[in-house]
Amino acid sequence: MIDKIREIIADELDLEIDEVTPESDIIEDLGADSLAIVTIIMTIEDLYGITVPDEAVIELRTPDAVAKYVAENS
Repeated sequence: MIDKIREIIADELDLEIDEVTPESDIIEDLGADSLAIVTIIMTIEDLYGITVPDEAVIELRTPDAVAKYVAENS
């Protein structure tokens, strides 16, 4: 799952997958803006059939945190 999440983030931010580590901060390290975050979360919601509340999005700063959230909520 973590590799798919890294791939989604890399695709949205036009990065190589190797640039997106499980510990990368999506905003600070990878340069995502609010629109990119929304698109990433919507893609993950669609893919895994979950809904991520706005208050949870704030905590999902790394691909690893996203993967853990998906695993716990799908």
